[in-house]
Amino acid sequence: MTKVKTAIIGAAGNTGGELLRLLVHHPQCELVCLHSRSQTGKKSTEVHADLLGDCELYFTDKVPNTGVDAVFLCLPHGKAAAFLAEHTFPASTVIIDLSSDFRNEKDGFVYGLPEVNAEKIKSATRIANPGCFATAIQLALAPAVQAGWAKASVHVTGITGSTGAGKQLTETSHFSYRTGNASVYKLFTHQHLLEIKLTLAQLNSTLNPELLFVPYRGNFTRGIWITAYFPYSGTLEEAQMAYHQFYQNAAFTHISLQDIELKQVVNTNKCVLHVQVEAGQLVIYAALDNLLKGAAGQAVQNFNLAFGLDEKMGLNLKSIAF
Repeated sequence: MTKVKTAIIGAAGNTGGELLRLLVHHPQCELVCLHSRSQTGKKSTEVHADLLGDCELYFTDKVPNTGVDAVFLCLPHGKAAAFLAEHTFPASTVIIDLSSDFRNEKDGFVYGLPEVNAEKIKSATRIANPGCFATAIQLALAPAVQAGWAKASVHVTGITGSTGAGKQLTETSHFSYRTGNASVYKLFTHQHLLEIKLTLAQLNSTLNPELLFVPYRGNFTRGIWITAYFPYSGTLEEAQMAYHQFYQNAAFTHISLQDIELKQVVNTNKCVLHVQVEAGQLVIYAALDNLLKGAAGQAVQNFNLAFGLDEKMGLNLKSIAF
């Protein structure tokens, strides 16, 4: 099978680098362009030193508008739409955007949450990759919303690693701020709430639960942990069955009957869920790697679906234990 000629736009950042690490070993991907305006002329290993021996490509500011089958946009939020306004690609070129610019499915983009939209993704040439918190929260709530259980307010807390803040330093991503520290940001107003609500409405148009989301900055590097809960009158067995049935064909989302932990998913494309019933509440834990299932890994998963490949291709990654 002919390999898919692929370009990464914004390949020097955290997400672009993670995507590069995956695609350089993908058996059906041929990387032909690493685009970066800030690192033009540098070898990829000068920016991503861990790729020494794996990648010989150089960063360029030239955009290959022809001759590529797939383009990944790893640009800051608000920049992807501007980039596509300046650069045109053939309609057959699969464009996967990892920013928030097209997550409302405008301009022909399909929302790339495989557990919900796999069939649409398979025939799409424009795919909007979900946000990291959004992925974890949607996977935590989707079966419950489809079953009609989350009827009123849903309380959600989430903590994310520092890599989710991007590569450019800010006051709240600097080591001396982040280490040994925890803080709340964007209380009840996180930007991922919009895309979450769109997916939940797709699953059950009769419900419109209020999402009270408290996001935390964690003092670790990578990973997301979500705890969601709401009033529930059913049994634990009913909940477990609903979650198992919803994800029975999912490639990377798994239900654990045992307590879970973040290190189960770090460095993998998995989302692991655990449900329990306490004090009249259905409680769902969700854990995933913010750079993989929450970003680059899910983008590769969408790439595989769009090109008719095995959904797991290039993503059989083993979690670290310690």
